[in-house]
Amino acid sequence: MKKIFIVGALAALLAQTGCLMAEDGFTSMFNGKDLTGWEGVMDLWSVKDGVIVGQTTLQNPAKENSFLVWTNGQPGDFEMRCSFKIMANNKVPFANSGVQYRSKVVKPSYFVVAGYQADMEVGTNYTGGLYEEKGRGILAKRGDKVRIHADGKKEVVGSLGGFMELQNEIHEGGWNEYAIIAQGNHLQQFINGKEMIDVVDEQKSKAATAGVIALQLHAGPPMTVEFKDLRIKELK
Repeated sequence: MKKIFIVGALAALLAQTGCLMAEDGFTSMFNGKDLTGWEGVMDLWSVKDGVIVGQTTLQNPAKENSFLVWTNGQPGDFEMRCSFKIMANNKVPFANSGVQYRSKVVKPSYFVVAGYQADMEVGTNYTGGLYEEKGRGILAKRGDKVRIHADGKKEVVGSLGGFMELQNEIHEGGWNEYAIIAQGNHLQQFINGKEMIDVVDEQKSKAATAGVIALQLHAGPPMTVEFKDLRIKELK
């Protein structure tokens, strides 16, 4: 636990100081030019001005939730960092995305992925939370410390801050930095240096120990999500 706390504190400090790309031990996941090292439905994803862009339109919708999958590993214990921006190009307004980790591709023909997801949206309900795509659903809401017992019962065992208090740390319509730390059965997610969830998953029949990393583009009304500065460090 002590090692994880130190790594998380470093993530918070670097996010606050704006130091994004020079951290020791991190490897870039994106070359800034094209989608080398990633696979997905390529008429939904592109690279513009050094940024990965996922976009749906009325003319080119997503048939179902589809993902851009990183092909250079299936890490178990790691810290991943990236910056994201999400926009609703509709009147609802609706836009939803996320970073999948320790996940698996369940429908290769449309790059559909299941597993842990660091959630994000346009709105105030889900960003920062831990969701299990095509699985157990919401595992932790923003601000919750959760223990998932062996029988699957979810217990909130502490607080990281108020739900709306932490929402105020998120830059609506602007760039935000996500940091994801997975070590053993302990999962942590940070946005802009603030810890959003802390989960210990003891349900061995469901808890994933390794898997793919992927970026979500949600089905529904037209939307855009952007990612940059993606990098990863394996933890031991």
